[in-house]
Amino acid sequence: MGGQDYGLESETLRRVAQEIHAVHAKGIQIGVVIGGGNIFRGISGASQGIERASGDFMGMLATVINAIAMQNMLESVGAPTRVLSAISMREVCEPYIRRRAIRHMEKGRIVICAAGTGNPYFTTDTAAALRAAELGCDALLKATQVDGVYSSDPKTDAGAERYEALSFHDVLARDLKVMDASAISLARENNIPILVFSVHNSGALDDVVHGRGRFTVINENGENGGG
Repeated sequence: MGGQDYGLESETLRRVAQEIHAVHAKGIQIGVVIGGGNIFRGISGASQGIERASGDFMGMLATVINAIAMQNMLESVGAPTRVLSAISMREVCEPYIRRRAIRHMEKGRIVICAAGTGNPYFTTDTAAALRAAELGCDALLKATQVDGVYSSDPKTDAGAERYEALSFHDVLARDLKVMDASAISLARENNIPILVFSVHNSGALDDVVHGRGRFTVINENGENGGG
């Protein structure tokens, strides 16, 4: 959204695409799971009288719009991509097939996974953890609104504590809202470390990949070592 209230801002989209491309150009395989909250959120739709399952499907369609926008921006900066959707839309993108996604990554393409898990009642956080496990990823990087995990929302609580590292158990036991419990549990079961950083900090993705900058690592032992 950038500075807008909703929708897509081209400058922000281009900056994110350039950062992804810069890391990918170093030979690192990248899969992107993209949300749709800038267009529609299923939960907020439910509060407006839309059935939860219907709202979630609307949100999944929003992620496809974002995925196509990100694909176009990535290709404009020179990165080869493929969009794979958990909901079949053959006219606009490929269906998500695990082996196909792996093959695209092996061929040096950035894989953009759209439509979440393809099922209502699951967030894109859970979709990210699921895809990370399916594709054998070394880590799950969550680009969010703040530079790590806090004890409460730092935007509304000046006394919120920031964590450098947490264990999966800590996140679940303290009910920290960084990701939903199913996503954390899935990452824990597959021993996939989660690194949380700010999407607003220029160059943050490259820093996190190389263990620099400000981020919170969530892993089995709660140690700031990534895995």
